[in-house]
Amino acid sequence: MSFPGPADPGHLTQEEPTMAHVLDKTGARTDEAAGVITGARERIDALDDRIIGLVQERMAVSAVIQEARIDSGGRRVNLSREMEILAHYRDALGKPGTSLAMTLLELCRGRV
Repeated sequence: MSFPGPADPGHLTQEEPTMAHVLDKTGARTDEAAGVITGARERIDALDDRIIGLVQERMAVSAVIQEARIDSGGRRVNLSREMEILAHYRDALGKPGTSLAMTLLELCRGRV
């Protein structure tokens, strides 16, 4: 039985995406807009990677603070400090900043 295409699947080449495919993927209606969107999305992906790295770093620093506080006989969570952080994010980013800060605090608290 024979199959269409090369006998060795290792010789298959990935087909380059056509501009129509890129336009569909970006939602743009022109080549120029698709190029702008593709480049901007690459930048967003790079920024997201940096943000994730910073959140992971924040989690590690928070763990050091919690350990020092607990070792000194204090509580794991300092509610007045958390209120300062919530206000800082709200002032900088508006109401959605509060939700973002809550998520960060939840990630950084560890298991309470």
